[in-house]
Amino acid sequence: MQLQYFLILAAALFCIGIYGLINSRNAVRVLMSVELMLNAVNLNLMAFSNYLDPIDVKGQVFTVFVIAIAAAEAAVGLAIVLAIYRNRDTVDMEQFNLLKW
Repeated sequence: MQLQYFLILAAALFCIGIYGLINSRNAVRVLMSVELMLNAVNLNLMAFSNYLDPIDVKGQVFTVFVIAIAAAEAAVGLAIVLAIYRNRDTVDMEQFNLLKW
């Protein structure tokens, strides 16, 4: 397949993630939007790696690292959201005023 198809798909996924990040008030949706944006980046890494040098697997190695970091980020983020939900009984981003004086 051609590189343009992968780039269009990755751009669409990234734009959907940005839209969800900007317009969502729910913390779980924000985390899902960030994960969607990371998956778009992974798709770009894989597409460019395959396009530029199909024999080396440098892009695939970077993608595995990004997936591992994204899994840790999702686990920590969901733990924080769960802790805030237990204390505040909401996951609305507007209600997170824990660090205000």
